[in-house]
Amino acid sequence: MGTKIYRIFEYAYILMAVVSIYVAYDNWTVNRNKAYLFAFFTVVAIFMFFFKRRFRRNMEERSKNR
Repeated sequence: MGTKIYRIFEYAYILMAVVSIYVAYDNWTVNRNKAYLFAFFTVVAIFMFFFKRRFRRNMEERSKNR
């Protein structure tokens, strides 16, 4: 059950990245500062996806070894 929750949060970060890309693209000509902010959120969300995935996999390996 625990790893399912971690997996859901992993894909929630990907969803946040996609939404941030859309908002950045939508605001690119209107408000460039807001677009840069959401581009930064995209980078952070993608980083968090890979970080959380690595963390979950390490937890699964530890639980298999016990």
